[in-house]
Amino acid sequence: MNSKQRFRARLILIGIVVAACGLGITLYGLQITHGSEYAAKAQKQYVKPVSALFDRGSLLFSAKDGTHPTAATLTSNYSIYMSPKLIKDPQNTYQALSEYLKIDRDQFIQKAMRANDPYEELSKKTDVTVAQSISALKLTGIGVNKEAVRSYPGGTLASHTLGIIGESNGTIEGRYGLERAYENILSRPQDTSTNVFAQLFTNIYDSSDGDSSHGDVVTTIEPTVQAFLEKILAKTAVQWKPEEIGGIIMDPKTGDIIAMAALPDFDPNNISTLKDVSVLSNPLAEHAYEMGSIMKPLTIATGLDTGAITTAFTYDDTGTMTLNGKKFSNFDGKARGPHTPVQEILSQSLNIGAATVALKIGKDDFVKYFTSFGFGTKTGIEQPNETAGLVSNLKSARDVEIATMSFGQGIALSPIAIVRALGSLANQGKLIKPRLVDEIDYMDGTKKTLMPEPAVQVFKQKSVEDVTRMLVRAVDEALRKGQFKMEHYSVAAKTGTAQIADPTTKTYYADRYLHSFVAYFPAYDPKFIMFLYQKYPKSTQYASDTLVEPFSELTKFLIDYYNVPPDR
Repeated sequence: MNSKQRFRARLILIGIVVAACGLGITLYGLQITHGSEYAAKAQKQYVKPVSALFDRGSLLFSAKDGTHPTAATLTSNYSIYMSPKLIKDPQNTYQALSEYLKIDRDQFIQKAMRANDPYEELSKKTDVTVAQSISALKLTGIGVNKEAVRSYPGGTLASHTLGIIGESNGTIEGRYGLERAYENILSRPQDTSTNVFAQLFTNIYDSSDGDSSHGDVVTTIEPTVQAFLEKILAKTAVQWKPEEIGGIIMDPKTGDIIAMAALPDFDPNNISTLKDVSVLSNPLAEHAYEMGSIMKPLTIATGLDTGAITTAFTYDDTGTMTLNGKKFSNFDGKARGPHTPVQEILSQSLNIGAATVALKIGKDDFVKYFTSFGFGTKTGIEQPNETAGLVSNLKSARDVEIATMSFGQGIALSPIAIVRALGSLANQGKLIKPRLVDEIDYMDGTKKTLMPEPAVQVFKQKSVEDVTRMLVRAVDEALRKGQFKMEHYSVAAKTGTAQIADPTTKTYYADRYLHSFVAYFPAYDPKFIMFLYQKYPKSTQYASDTLVEPFSELTKFLIDYYNVPPDR
């Protein structure tokens, strides 16, 4: 062997020694220095997926007193498990556990004898005191698992608006409502290597690092008003048995949704028993309905705004009208005769009167105004899957579509879309965007107040004032013959009754109706606009039979709760 060969052999030997030393150091680190850590990680795979360790921001209500009660948050849940393959003394282990848990002895022994079984759950939703006591026993093969659980303290309160979370491929994410709409804010980075056992007695869900992109979401929902609205809806549903019922209460000047509810609803704390998952969707944003006569105030305001009519306008009400070969009539089919004043179109809810005004406005201006109300577009409210409605008739050149849209048939809108449009009558002719979120509280301690978007002027203020006076008069004199007139408060309101379309025959059911009701008050400086509806209530045809009492109860409650001063 020459000198070059000996040199190469020495280099190879040195390389082997260095590699061996490195491997030895690595093995020492894995087995000795970090042995317990990797053992814990290996053990963790037998217990719960890392999604059990998720962190998430809270949803908060906005109470009248300025506080922010919790709407959705994280709480801790504990479960007790055993690894039978590690249990050496099943009898004594059972004896120790039985002091804290009610477990069947024979079943426990049977499970404990499964030598190759890595995991068996013994108890779910265990009290924290019990969990801590069992952990302190340090029983071989017995463990305590701490999980994060999404909790909704109000149960069904605002369930459609809040939504739920769900798991997908080991990741927790929002599925419906604000949980989904604000996923990017509510979700928080999670350390998937966190050891659940070592963290039993520490708050693993509190982040110690500030974050400027994740935080809590403060809603505009006032919990007491929300609860009262849901109570009234439930009581009304018991009486009239509709397929669906809902309501919205909004501040017409800011667009803040104070309460928003629909039935049937659900408890987001326990959705495992739901028979129909479609109930998870928010019908107030996702469903579209022909709203009926609550559209008439918008038609009259458009007529006044364009100059097609004045407050002194009269017409010949013949009771029926035929356009493009299609006949329609007043709700009772009766004529009111010549010189019928515009006031009666609202007071008596006359379809022929609304159609007459729409035809005087003309197709171009009618379409221009109805488009300006946002019909056919989403409001942008913070709810997923919002519908833009069904408004193809706005593109029709036929007089009959213009006429029927004037009294709320042939155009289908979501409840939130009609509230946005009618809100312009309560906001000096300005269209405001509805909103459900007021503030973001970031993890780094900063806060971001979300300001209402600028309103869009769609009516002259004079036109709105004229319509408001007519609607107040309709309540004072015509609604149940003045039975619901409030002596010290002016209320502008309109009922609506619309036939429900049969999707099979493409015609209308003869005995199914959508009832709707809109009101704003105090009428000349409104603090609230309220919308109520129910789909296919039983035993009666008209909304004036089913929704006036709920409106009255809600109006009186809001006036008292907010100490609204009288305006007359």
